[in-house]
Formats: sequence, structure tokens, C-alpha cells
Amino acid sequence: MKIVITTSTFGVNDQTPLTLLKAKKHTVSLNPYKRKLSESEVVELCRDADGMIAGTESLNAKVLEQLPRLKVISRCGVGMENVDLAKAKQLKIKVLNTPDAPALAVAELTVGLILNLLRKVSFMDRKIRQGGWQKEMGNLLAGKNVGIIGFGRIGSKVAEFLKPFSCQVRYSDPKVKNGKSGYRRMALGALLKWADIVTIHAAGSQPLLNQKEISMMKKGAWLINASRGELVNENALGEALKSGQLSGAALDVFCCEPYKGPLAELDNVILTPHIGSYAEESRVRMEAEAVRNLLEALK
Repeated sequence: MKIVITTSTFGVNDQTPLTLLKAKKHTVSLNPYKRKLSESEVVELCRDADGMIAGTESLNAKVLEQLPRLKVISRCGVGMENVDLAKAKQLKIKVLNTPDAPALAVAELTVGLILNLLRKVSFMDRKIRQGGWQKEMGNLLAGKNVGIIGFGRIGSKVAEFLKPFSCQVRYSDPKVKNGKSGYRRMALGALLKWADIVTIHAAGSQPLLNQKEISMMKKGAWLINASRGELVNENALGEALKSGQLSGAALDVFCCEPYKGPLAELDNVILTPHIGSYAEESRVRMEAEAVRNLLEALK
């Protein structure tokens, strides 16, 4: 069978998943562009594919209808928003993902971004590189109120990592009962008013935080989004950062990637290019899981 791998990098740190595919006598094609594919590029590469190890490219109804041989989509990652699951079901295409592997990597990145943001590390690094020597007063993470939106694998792991900092942690997640791991659940509005730091680890493709919700946050609060770019209204966030309503934000995901918007002009924002799972150990595990899922489904 023909297997197409559309992720921008695959097998860079460990060739074992590719070796396993080839050992099963499958023909394997990699993403030649080494970036997120457009819809037309997906169709071009996958038109005669039987199986697909997918990244974050759009696999909407229009795309899937042009892939007549496709039997399995194995997402190398957690999110499924880029796949039209209803159309895939109609076309009898199995869709799988790797929800466990990225949790540690994203949780560690989140805590790193929080510390960076509060102590203004990236800001001062830029100033030194520009010839300055400007000391900026930061803030402690210890003792802060941290509100976690989405309390699944990643959100729960973030809460665990925050324990040594003696933070007060609460969460908002309608799918998780109150008291999970000993933490209190709050309604979203109440959480936003309570938290000094808000970090998002939810699924979805519609904004959770528009201008109304951002205005509910504590004055001087910080926002971290390492889940889905569509969950935050970037224009409203930019206005809140410029006005001082928020002290800072750290974003690893964006509505449109690669990101080239006005947030890049603000000093109180940390921007990273969707690297949540880009820790070598997690990436190797994700790729191995994606291949195992694919091979099992193709049976």
C-alpha cells in the first residue's frame, strides 16, 4: 500500500517508524515541502494513498472526497479539528490520533512560557542583543492563582508541574467533574476573574476568549495558549495587551500559521512556532504511536 506522511518533519530523530513501514512492504512518501501543506498539496500528494500519517493540514470534506483510496488517517498529534470526522465516517476512513505522547512536552513548555513571561526573560534577552542593559522587574510564579481551561491530559499535567510553586490551581472544563485530582472546577467567567494566570489546554475551533471574556480577566493578568489558535481572538488580545489590561501573553498557536500579525510588534508577548510537541523524546513516541495506529487500522 502507499503511505503518505504529511507532517513537516518525520523520522528526523529516530528512523524506526519509517523502517517499520518499509518492513511491511509499504511504499512511503514524505512531505517534500517540509512545512504545513495547503489543501491542493494534500490532494496532489495523497490522491492515490491508502494510508496517511497526518499533521495539522486541513482535511476537510472537499479534500477527503478527492482521496478515493484512503482508508486510514493516523494523526501524529492530539487535535482532530483539522479533520472532517463526519465526512471521514461517511467515506469509511478510519481516523486515529496519539493523545498521550505530547502531554509531557506541552505541559513542560507551558510552565516554561509562564516563567519566561513573568520574569521577562525573552524581553531582556532582546534588549541585550540590541546593545542595551535594561533590568526589568518581574513577578514570582509562587503563590499565584492559575486558571486552567481544559483539564484533560495536558491541563492535568500542568497542574501537577505547578505543585512545587505553591500555586492555587483551579480549572474550567464542562467535561470534567469537580474535584479531579483534588482541584476545584469553576465556570469560565468565574475562573477568568479569579486567576492571575490563565492557560488554555482545550479543544475546539471556535473562540473561547473574545473581547468580552478577555475584559473579564484580572487587570495585569497573563495569558498562555498552547492548545488551539482559534480559541483566542487575537485582535482582542492585542488590544488588551496594548492597553495594559493584560500584563503579557505567550502563544504557541495561532489562527493562521505561519503567524505574521501585529502581536509580533508587542514587547509583552512571547511567540513560538507551534512547538508544543517538539521535544525529541515526545516526538519520537508520537511518530511511533502514529505508525502503530496506522498499521493496526490497515489490517
